[in-house]
Amino acid sequence: MQEKPGREDLLQAVLDHETVTTVDIKKVTMPKAMDAGKHLHPCPVVGYIVSGHVLFQVEGEDKKILNPGDAFYEPKNKTILHFDNASGEEPLVFIAFYLKEAGEELIKMLD
Repeated sequence: MQEKPGREDLLQAVLDHETVTTVDIKKVTMPKAMDAGKHLHPCPVVGYIVSGHVLFQVEGEDKKILNPGDAFYEPKNKTILHFDNASGEEPLVFIAFYLKEAGEELIKMLD
């Protein structure tokens, strides 16, 4: 008898009536101890931590640490206070899926 693939729920992101026309998929590597800076995305972003640890905080939510295998969601036009490499010893690697409508940018840095 052939084995079946296992599926583990990681994240369900509710997109609130988005019209996705393009999905840009990026592998991102951040050096040790790097802070991403306060930013937002003009499109929803979902992703997956490959290696390293992230200090993650969406405005209005609690800070949390994301570890390898964890999934994340950055809502459209919501301020991201922290997406920082929480390790001073190793780089952070994650895969980000940018769910774009026509003409949207990937990121906007905030002061």
